[in-house]
Amino acid sequence: QVRLVESGGGLVQPGGSLRLSCAASGSILSINMMGWYRQAPGKQRELVASMVTGGSTNYADYVKGRFTISRDNAKNTVYLQMNSLEPEDTAVYYCNVHIQALGAFGMPYWGRGTLVTVSS
Repeated sequence: QVRLVESGGGLVQPGGSLRLSCAASGSILSINMMGWYRQAPGKQRELVASMVTGGSTNYADYVKGRFTISRDNAKNTVYLQMNSLEPEDTAVYYCNVHIQALGAFGMPYWGRGTLVTVSS
């Protein structure tokens, strides 16, 4: 069984920074892609950033230059450093990890989400 635990959300003022973490645990054989999505009220869930094992990254245009995704493969953890936050970044942020677990096919797993609120 695989578990994803997110942390780091909260309330921040415009222009501020937050760092999200997502740790995967359980019977993990391998991890390929690790990423972050977000869902604002009344909107669809959308990709924020992703990173594959080799280090290649992909960012949504609206976060380029402000957000940085990184991962610690030894800890099965992905991070999202968010700088210059704007009110439009307010959303629930979900980690998404493609995992090959013991006795199962490779598939994406979702965290429960962590709320980020950007407001003065």
